Amino acid sequence: MTDDKVIIAGGGIGGLTLALTLHQIGVPFLVLETSHTMRPLGVGINIQPNAVRELFELGLTSEVLGTIGVSAKEWALVGLNGREVYSEKRGLDAGYKWPQFAAHRGELLMLLYRTLIERAGAESVMLDARVDKYIKRPSGEVDVSVKGSDGSRFQISGSLVIGADGIHSAVRAQMHPGQPPIHWGGAIMWRGTVRAKPLRTESSFIGLGTHQHRMVIYPISKPAADGTVLTNWIAELTIDSNEGWLDDTWFKEVPIDSFAHHFEGFRYDWLDVPTMLNKSECGYMNPMIDRDPVATWVDGPVALMGDAAHAMYPTGSNGASQAIVDARVIGAAILEQGLTPDALKSYDDLLCKKVSELVLRNRSAGPFGLLDILNDRCGGVFENIETVIPLEERNEFMSTYKTAAGFAIEALNEAPATIAPNAKFTQLE
Repeated sequence: MTDDKVIIAGGGIGGLTLALTLHQIGVPFLVLETSHTMRPLGVGINIQPNAVRELFELGLTSEVLGTIGVSAKEWALVGLNGREVYSEKRGLDAGYKWPQFAAHRGELLMLLYRTLIERAGAESVMLDARVDKYIKRPSGEVDVSVKGSDGSRFQISGSLVIGADGIHSAVRAQMHPGQPPIHWGGAIMWRGTVRAKPLRTESSFIGLGTHQHRMVIYPISKPAADGTVLTNWIAELTIDSNEGWLDDTWFKEVPIDSFAHHFEGFRYDWLDVPTMLNKSECGYMNPMIDRDPVATWVDGPVALMGDAAHAMYPTGSNGASQAIVDARVIGAAILEQGLTPDALKSYDDLLCKKVSELVLRNRSAGPFGLLDILNDRCGGVFENIETVIPLEERNEFMSTYKTAAGFAIEALNEAPATIAPNAKFTQLE
């Protein structure tokens, strides 16, 4: 007889969404999270309509999400001379049945955590518990070896183990011991937030510059009384990566003046990037990294999800959105096939190949690929975009990307719910 619960290694956005999904459908679970305490880490994040739909199905409505973020209205690309390359409406304004949300990553994490504790109890999450190994038993159950920060060790048994333990996943390392190291293609990102007046619309996502030298700017809050919004910014620069990432950390706080000079030329009548950056209290530097796709995310009763499965460049705002979708697909597979390896295989068959292709598409700039084309044709400076990249070509490029990323509007609006309302799990004999 197996211990009929799902062990979730990792309490990030994907792991917590899976926990909420399993609680919703009546499947026992336990989340094992490395951190001593749950804290609102990170900066801005975009959740695409396909993932917002899944959060709605979990009862996290527009009103609830509105307490931590803002519904996006526009997505726009701008060339080096500050002129528009492409823009489109997003979310409800574009005709989706669900909005696109921009929020503080940490606030979304804490919302998921609070909701899980309210619904499933504090005992549903074990903190200071790092999964460093899994052991498949002949009986069919699977154990995980867990390590505390004090050096203590213990094991927990379950029917399935889901590795939601991020890009440095120990579960993935065991499943694919010969995998290449983390991939860095040369892009450095500096991230931060600042209070500023919104640009273009009250909630526009703006990509500005070239494929190797750009800014991404978008609001993650509703306007305050003075009309300002908490604005998330990402400054990106690509350098020679032949020697690999030489810094001793992957994510650290740095002074603004250590990088703002790279963006001194980004001054326009509607935006002054250097002034915006220098109004920020601090920046956080990290390399833009991902992992090479693997052939499968599954090893019998063990599966990967989220960044452990498909860490990808943030060029398409797909990472967290895909982790949320992963969680719901796993839940649907368990409903259909029980707490079995077959359920995990179904999840793998449905998503692994498709999402692996998205990882590689994002590595080659994702939707920012239009800026690659622009750079190749005119160096990012133009008078009339129609003479450089005609509208039909721009529309086709974006349509192809949205289809690959799973949020093409017609297909998403017409798709049935991943998990039927009120569906409940019944253990198969």
